[in-house]
Amino acid sequence: MTPSVLTIAGSDSGGGAGIQADLKTFAAHGVHGLSAIAALTAQNTRGVTAVHVPPVEFLRAQLAACFDDFDVGAVKIGMLANREVIDTVVDVLSRRKHARSDLAIVLDPVMIATSGARLLEDSAIDALRTRLLPLADVVTPNVPEAEALGSGQIRTRDDLERAANTLLTLGARSVFLKGGHVPGDPVRDLFLDTNGATTIEHPRIDVEGHGTGCTLSSAIAANLALGLSPREACLAASDYVHRALLAGSQPGSGGLTVLGHWNAGNR
Repeated sequence: MTPSVLTIAGSDSGGGAGIQADLKTFAAHGVHGLSAIAALTAQNTRGVTAVHVPPVEFLRAQLAACFDDFDVGAVKIGMLANREVIDTVVDVLSRRKHARSDLAIVLDPVMIATSGARLLEDSAIDALRTRLLPLADVVTPNVPEAEALGSGQIRTRDDLERAANTLLTLGARSVFLKGGHVPGDPVRDLFLDTNGATTIEHPRIDVEGHGTGCTLSSAIAANLALGLSPREACLAASDYVHRALLAGSQPGSGGLTVLGHWNAGNR
């Protein structure tokens, strides 16, 4: 049976990030993609111009529709916008995780869009840190997101493991800390769990990618649903994002590169 993977995130009307990137990633990995839209954005490669958050009762209805009909093997969590939405997702997933302990949860702690637009209210960061993070089997912050979650300053590659260890103490079972904001070539990412750290390196690509964080977390969730361990899933997902960046294009006028999901494949 084809595994089903659920994304709980925001919709990107420009098609490069959010729910749209998640579903493309799921399809490229051969899993069945489900979605519960937690926010709607008016967005393109130039930026985010408006955000609408549907009532949480509607989000609950979407989640119930997905879980009641499909055998959901993994969940990817992206943009949740505010505390009420976070509390709703925590409530639903806590009960689902209790009923099925092998349900894998990947948290991409989305806070700020590539354009600089804030996608998470400041008052919701504490809820994300204290309520949602402990549910995650893998959390996938970039450097600014890790710092906002309480990792301390990250300025050098030596800071990555210390910061990832801090996030582990907050309750996540494993951390994939993206090092793209740290200067240097190659780009160095770090996977960390209680068994230790693994460094992943790729040559730095001179493009500004759109939807890379969404794609990475979705690829990790797909790989977990396909039976890979968190470490294996993260390494495979990192390679996938690198290939998708190399295969990317610029369909809009904003100068951002949208990932080439179909040419990246799941190899």
